[in-house]
Formats: sequence, C-alpha cells, structure tokens
Amino acid sequence: MGIIGYIKDEMQIIKERDPAIKTPFEVFLYPSFKAIIRYRIAHKLYQKKHYLLARWYSQRTVRKTGIEIHPGATIGKGLFIDHGHGVVIGETAIVGDNVTLYQGVTLGGTGKETGKRHPTIGNNVMISAGAKILGSFSVGENSKIGAGSVVLSEIPPNSTVVGVPGRVVKRDNVKIPREDMDQVHLPDPVYNDLIRLQQENVRLTQELKQVCERLQKIEEKKLNNDNNNEINK
Repeated sequence: MGIIGYIKDEMQIIKERDPAIKTPFEVFLYPSFKAIIRYRIAHKLYQKKHYLLARWYSQRTVRKTGIEIHPGATIGKGLFIDHGHGVVIGETAIVGDNVTLYQGVTLGGTGKETGKRHPTIGNNVMISAGAKILGSFSVGENSKIGAGSVVLSEIPPNSTVVGVPGRVVKRDNVKIPREDMDQVHLPDPVYNDLIRLQQENVRLTQELKQVCERLQKIEEKKLNNDNNNEINK
C-alpha cells in the first residue's frame, strides 16, 4: 500500500471511531496517527536488524506522543489508539486488525518469560482505558476488555471481561468494537454478586422468621397443654 493510500485509511479509521473529529486534516494532529506511522518505520528498521536505530526512533516517538510501541511488535491494519497517553505495547505483542486501545492500556509481560512474552490480541478487540493485559496468551477476536481490568489468562472470542483479575462476564454478544465504542456500559460482576447476596439475605431472613413463628406456636401449644394437664389434676 502506498503512503497516500495508507494515510487515507488511517483518516477513515479515526473518523469512524472518534466523534470529536470535525475535519479530515485533524488526523495529522492525533498522537495515535503519528505513533502508528512512526512505528511502521521503526518496525521496518527492526526487521532489517537495525535494532539500535529502530529503538532510537521508537523512543523519540514516545517523547513526542506518550505512546510506547516497541519496534519488534507486530501490528495489523486499522489500529486506533484514542488519546493514547500511557499506552505501552511490548516487543513480542501481536495485535490483529481493527483493534481499538484507549489511554493507559498496557500489552505487557509478567517479567518471568523468555521468547514470546506479550499477549496476542485478536481482530476487532476493544481494550478500555487503563486495562492491563499481561503475559503470553491470546485475547479472542470481537472481545471487549473493561476499563481498569487486569487480564492474566486466555480470553475466548466474543467475550466481555471486567475486574481485577479480569474475568469473563459475557460470551457471544458479538458486537464489533469498530462500530460499538461503548467502554462504559459493561456488566459489573461485583454489583451483580451484591444483588444476589442481598436477595439471598432477604430469603433467609423470611425463612428464619417463619421458623421462629412455628417454634413460637409449638411453645404456646406446649404451654397450653401443660396448663390443661395441671387443671385436670
């Protein structure tokens, strides 16, 4: 793909996913646009084993954009990083097509592995603000990772993940993140657990009340029988 065609595609991606943009040429002001273009250049240098030059160029990009993408990472088409400050993508990370990352996202390692140390992100995944994906495993395509989640293990396709550590709270609700950018209205497992506990508490309270009423009736009946026996004597 020529540079003009690539820039046009990037413009279209940002226009689709960011309602704040008003004119196409605003794209050139986006840190995401600058970071991805510069990553592509650094990645080419890295593939040609110009490691020092690739890292130098990459680190200049970090200072200019606040987005750190290791030149060794593999990134597909249509990556969009919204705002982007604090985003980190590690050396062996693999990012599929049409992935959306928000500010503060980390695709990192645990510090214990060698070789493939970073996650593989499937196509059409949305990772919300502040989420951390740590380790060498896959996040299945069409998945959503909730804001602030910490994901430490494999995620199946078409999943919604929230929490620390992250856990799957919804499966097979297939909405492509490229079209559905809602990172707020995700299931809340803690709230749901509290509701279930509250309902269980109400049920147990009602059962306990019924047991107490039965015991009281038994006591009253026993007392009446004792009184009758005393009278008969």
